[in-house]
Amino acid sequence: MIQKGLLSDGTYLLRAPEPEDLDVLFNMENDTSLWMVSGNAVPFSRYQIKKYIVQSQHDFYTDRQVRFMIVREADGEVLGSVDLTDIDPYNGRAEIGIALLSEHRGQGIASAAIKIVSQYAQKVLRLRQLFCHVPSDNKQSIKLFASNGFTKSGCLKDWLVKDESYSDVLIMQNFF
Repeated sequence: MIQKGLLSDGTYLLRAPEPEDLDVLFNMENDTSLWMVSGNAVPFSRYQIKKYIVQSQHDFYTDRQVRFMIVREADGEVLGSVDLTDIDPYNGRAEIGIALLSEHRGQGIASAAIKIVSQYAQKVLRLRQLFCHVPSDNKQSIKLFASNGFTKSGCLKDWLVKDESYSDVLIMQNFF
């Protein structure tokens, strides 16, 4: 059973991926509009995603990452996922990434998920900070992370290729 208050805010909850999430993960991982920020440039097969779900230890010490499905508590609908990657327990930090299915964007869900996963990172994983890389022209994501305590700490010049040119990426951090 999920501990209320830790991985839930009463409206949304975070849980480990289940085999039933295969279609949602398949659609998100193969959404080419997200590839620029995910660093992915090739599609994932259903088999690869199923293998990830089944074989993941879901242990941040082993995997150095934790993926949560974002679920609406009222009806159990999966809305997206939030990931902690590049977890560095020694230095107390991890990178955060979030992806929502397109029909659920702009509704405050991402902000709620960031708050929940930040609490988890601080209280359970005992991390000191979360960081993210945001394309400098992605005003919506910059606003999302800024409204959740992240501040700009640097800029990586010409970091991502986009439409035959390169764009900068902001490094944003949230210290607990």
